[in-house]
Amino acid sequence: MTALADWPIFGWADDVRPALADMAACGASGVLATLYKVVGGSPRPAGSQMLITEGRLHGYLSGGCIEGDIAAHAEDVLASGRPQRLAYGEGAAFADIRLVCGGRVDILLEPLLVGDAAVAALLKAYAARTPCLWASDGLDRICVPPDAVRGLTGWGPAASAFAGLAAHPDVLCVNVSEGAAVGRRYEPAGRLIVVGQDPTALAIASLASQSGFDTHLLRPKGPTTPPPLPGVVYHRGAVVEALEAIGLDPWTYVAVATHALEEDEAALLTALPSPAAYVGVLGAQRRLPERLARLRGHGVTPDVLERLHAPIGLDLGGKAPFEIAIAVLAEIMAEANLRRPKAAIDCARSGTRAA
Repeated sequence: MTALADWPIFGWADDVRPALADMAACGASGVLATLYKVVGGSPRPAGSQMLITEGRLHGYLSGGCIEGDIAAHAEDVLASGRPQRLAYGEGAAFADIRLVCGGRVDILLEPLLVGDAAVAALLKAYAARTPCLWASDGLDRICVPPDAVRGLTGWGPAASAFAGLAAHPDVLCVNVSEGAAVGRRYEPAGRLIVVGQDPTALAIASLASQSGFDTHLLRPKGPTTPPPLPGVVYHRGAVVEALEAIGLDPWTYVAVATHALEEDEAALLTALPSPAAYVGVLGAQRRLPERLARLRGHGVTPDVLERLHAPIGLDLGGKAPFEIAIAVLAEIMAEANLRRPKAAIDCARSGTRAA
């Protein structure tokens, strides 16, 4: 029996893929719950997911109204090997479970058994930091790169889910014919590289890790002992080589906070022309014209310089390490949310938007 914890920190997980990886590594089975339709208000958007494994929950789908009931149904799903579609709120069968927000949510529960090929494909894309598309009718599921969708045949409603995702790059979740199939888009996890070593750099790295970022701390020629920061990967090599080794893809954010001019410039000259989604540098506003002039002197063009967030972070008026860290993470999260697919659509089986 899966019991809800007294303190639901399982809801801090917004991405079920790390838990899926742990499940697969243990050779265990689980149940994936996907919120595929929202009518009215809901604390969680369509596309939100929760994974239920033996005795544990990962992620959440409401403010605590339905997680316990979903966990109970998940046990039945795992025992029978058959999916279930649940609805809560306005017009739903479970009239005794009310949603405080007054809306309605529809959820697909699907069993993920040991050796599931779609789970393996999803985790392979997750490790390789490549986007992928997932479609499932609850019994059969498939996970492929976006450019492989055109060649798919014979997948019924799931093919319509793929068509909806392919036609709408801003869409996170597709609901085909009232849950006949559900499609979901997965992008690489957000990664934050912090370059620096002072208390502010450590606070940024610590907060980023707690916020779910794949967090890397780069301190060139730093001590061999890593910092006491759970979940933070430590690098002590040269700036350029380390940044290139970690990788600067469109889902990577770079916060430069070394207080050393040469290391700052090396990091900025590498990160600014890269595909990285965000590049910011810590420093006084009065020093910014001099810093920009030096970058221009190194050949950085005006359009590339426009990418630089300087001074880094939102202006919250704080100067203490965690005050600055909150400002930096707030700015990065704002940038990430502007880019992140989050819309949801209902599709007919043809893959076109339903009326």
